[in-house]
Amino acid sequence: MSQEAPQEDDRQEEDRRLLARAQDGDVSAFEALVGLHQDRVYGLALRMTRSEADAAEITQDTFLSAYQHLKNFRGEAAFGSWVHRIAANHALMRLRHRRVAQAAESELQAPEFTERGTLADYPVTDWSRDAEEKALDAELGQAIQQAADRLPEGYREVFLLKDVDGLSYEQIAEVTGASIPAIKSRLHRARLALREAIDLFYNRDNRGA
Repeated sequence: MSQEAPQEDDRQEEDRRLLARAQDGDVSAFEALVGLHQDRVYGLALRMTRSEADAAEITQDTFLSAYQHLKNFRGEAAFGSWVHRIAANHALMRLRHRRVAQAAESELQAPEFTERGTLADYPVTDWSRDAEEKALDAELGQAIQQAADRLPEGYREVFLLKDVDGLSYEQIAEVTGASIPAIKSRLHRARLALREAIDLFYNRDNRGA
């Protein structure tokens, strides 16, 4: 059983104490910081990438980056916010690389044509029927997750940090580098998109009843 999480002020005080020791070369102090924050970093990476393997690698890369730049950390932000920002940046880079790879794979799977210029034989998928079946069979949680996955990167990141991780606007600003008005705007648009997904789910569910 994990110990009850300390209050935020106590956590930050413990972070500052361990950070000072770690910056003086105490490896065990940095390992203690990793132990305090790795679950939240992993959770953020998992929610952003939807991949346990990617989340594990991002968590490892995050703390490696933090250790390499530990001497340069001046404490303008809380240590937890700093590592969250590193993790979010690693996750965003991983998502961009994934999209590039998927786009390249799609190009390789582009339709082929015969010498006469007609489309080569491919199995035909009834996309409209498939979409209807998915909409009728989908659970509300799946509908919300799909809508979250379609959000632009900046909107999705803010939504996860605020509504899932529970960070304050000030903490999100530290993590993302965005202004608080920009964060509120992105969060508002993200919530609207998710609300539309929920409305669509219930409307389709009612029509299918």
